[in-house]
Amino acid sequence: MCQRRRLPLVRLKNREDTEDIFQTVFLKYLQHTKPFESAEHEKAWFIQVTLNACRDLLRFWARRPTVPLEELTAQAVPESEDRGVLEAVLSLPQKYRDTVYLHYYEGYSALEIGALLGRNTNTVYTLLNRARAMLREKLGGDEDG
Repeated sequence: MCQRRRLPLVRLKNREDTEDIFQTVFLKYLQHTKPFESAEHEKAWFIQVTLNACRDLLRFWARRPTVPLEELTAQAVPESEDRGVLEAVLSLPQKYRDTVYLHYYEGYSALEIGALLGRNTNTVYTLLNRARAMLREKLGGDEDG
């Protein structure tokens, strides 16, 4: 699955809404007239616009049924990745899930995540540390790994 489609899928847990968000973001990209400063700026723009579109959709559809986690993990994770880890990440509260996704799946640093999510860099470090502790507890990992 396209890397740009995973972020809304992780956030919305619904393939149909993910496709809608993907189309919305692509249309906004086509209508975007200002040149990007770099490839990183363009990628950050995509992530921010995607997150905003997801927030807008979630606000609009306040409470709605979700896809079972088993179905989501079958769509979101390539066969080589550990499904148990993704299930544990998806079970985290939203603020931790977004931070973990951007750090481990998209490869952003804490400074970049802070800029993308409008958070202080130290807050991002705190969220990552707490998320790792929650994942360690859920997955039964040791302190070193």
